[in-house]
Amino acid sequence: MTYTEKFTWQGKELILKRETSPVQVISVESKQVKLEKINVNDPSLRPSNYAKAEGTPLPLLQAEGVRLDLSKRTKEPMVFWHRNMDADEVIFCYKGSIHWETELGNITLQSGEMFVIPRGIAHRSLPPENCEEENIIIELKIRGSVSKLI
Repeated sequence: MTYTEKFTWQGKELILKRETSPVQVISVESKQVKLEKINVNDPSLRPSNYAKAEGTPLPLLQAEGVRLDLSKRTKEPMVFWHRNMDADEVIFCYKGSIHWETELGNITLQSGEMFVIPRGIAHRSLPPENCEEENIIIELKIRGSVSKLI
């Protein structure tokens, strides 16, 4: 059997064919590097915005110019407007639904949908009317400009 690896970087591509899988290793040892899962359904991951309008999302991961937050806004709408002056915000509705009011218009996300709030645009989120279901929202803050590729 032949295994194919595709390397991509800065618009370049390299295809490498090998006789063994790149994951066939004799051993792996490291105290600093490991694979870790984060289960956004875990009830212990409860941001302060879970049932409080003034609460905030829970930061999960961060790298230079990027932060990933978990939001579970379920009971009360945001009573304030927010402007992120540092980053574009990619909002992904993982579970439930959520309504957003922005200076550019209003949008309701259902499970599996996402949109981008450009840097500096006023916005707030509101649970849909009569919402009893938990909403799980992943918010990605990106300091560079976000461009749609499709």
